[in-house]
Amino acid sequence: MSTESSRVRSMSETRDRILDVALDVLGENPDAGMGDIASAAGVVRRTVYDHFPSRLDLVRTLTERAVTEVTAVLTEVNASGAEADATWVEFIARVWPVTHRYRVLLALRRGEYGEAIHGLLGPVDDLLADLVKRGQDGDVFAQHLPAGVLSQVAYGVVFAIADSDLSNGTLGARAATITSLLMLGVPETRAIALVGDQP
Repeated sequence: MSTESSRVRSMSETRDRILDVALDVLGENPDAGMGDIASAAGVVRRTVYDHFPSRLDLVRTLTERAVTEVTAVLTEVNASGAEADATWVEFIARVWPVTHRYRVLLALRRGEYGEAIHGLLGPVDDLLADLVKRGQDGDVFAQHLPAGVLSQVAYGVVFAIADSDLSNGTLGARAATITSLLMLGVPETRAIALVGDQP
């Protein structure tokens, strides 16, 4: 392997490590600075700035990573052709670890980076709205709100439970799935049956 390609690989590994550490650090404290992230990653501040010229660049990159992961899961479960409520259950089960990992984006979305994050999350919002619209058209989901709004309410509950689950770890994906189904207007008995033995 050439010196150049090993240098590029080393830089890429450092960048990935910074992103992973940034998720943890910002998850603990959404106001953490680049210096906090650098020391947690075991690098100097300059190294963080070499990869991410500003905190906004770092947050954008984290958001893009989250969007890629969530979009891949959503696209795959949507292709199954299952009933919309069963698709939602499969989506939450598969996306729960991702939601847990990126829950800090919800806190950051409410702050100064809200516009940037909101813009990047567009593809996820659209896919969720499409799934909920499919459920509304099939009389599986409630119709008292437009699909785009209802999908955000239901998915917001998943993030809220992921966030509160950090403190004691007793709720988990099962609670998030049932609660979000209830928000979508699925009857409780159907929601519990759909989730089944999910831990």
